[in-house]
Amino acid sequence: MADAASKAELAARALALVDLTNLNDGCTAADIDALCARAVTEHGHVAAVCVYPAFVAQAKAKLAGTPVKVATVVNFPAGGVDTRAVVEETARAIADGADEIDLVMPYRAFVEGRRGFAEEMIIRVKAAIPAPAQLKVILETGEIGDPLLIHQASLTAIAAGADFIKTSTGKVKVNATLEAAEIMLTVIDEVRTEQPGRHVGFKPAGGIRTLDEAAAYLALADRILGPNWVSSATFRFGASGLLDALIDVIKGGAGSAREGY
Repeated sequence: MADAASKAELAARALALVDLTNLNDGCTAADIDALCARAVTEHGHVAAVCVYPAFVAQAKAKLAGTPVKVATVVNFPAGGVDTRAVVEETARAIADGADEIDLVMPYRAFVEGRRGFAEEMIIRVKAAIPAPAQLKVILETGEIGDPLLIHQASLTAIAAGADFIKTSTGKVKVNATLEAAEIMLTVIDEVRTEQPGRHVGFKPAGGIRTLDEAAAYLALADRILGPNWVSSATFRFGASGLLDALIDVIKGGAGSAREGY
């Protein structure tokens, strides 16, 4: 990224892909109001806000009349094995107005070899989400670790109906990495080739706080899936501090960011 104009253009591209997130412990109603107030800026709007289920109705009301979607998390962050409870949590979130559900796959069960169980949970959660609401499946790639298992988890989630596959919760030691992103984007490309018309998106989340970091993921997606693939329908950044960094660059600054998810 050479000059300020190209950096600002790239920052504007990334801004429209942000899932502006507050999944902090102790998050309050006032925090959600503040989050929603940041979602529409003079430089454009983010793709979505991502909040805990308890705040979905509040966020939906605050963002009424805007293009910003409301996403929430289920089975979060532990990726537990109570499928019935997760389906009920999903149904409540949809009833409250959630446009997108970010489900933590039961990744420990998957790693232990219970792949059919993990797939069944995703299938049942997907069935509880009426169109046009969408399902993002969080693999927790930093905990899975093994590249072959990340590849298999990506395939499993997609086969079970995921509209997006997402790297991480942002709550573990290792969250989004370019190595995991490359595996996941490659799987999306494989699926696109083998199943024409099957569209699956990608969401890196956790630890992406600067334009340079965001740019690396965009460059990877452009290389693997083509320069016209990325849009808010196919690619999101799960982040909190990234938005401030992008706006700072658009205004001509160096891209300072808030700390956070």
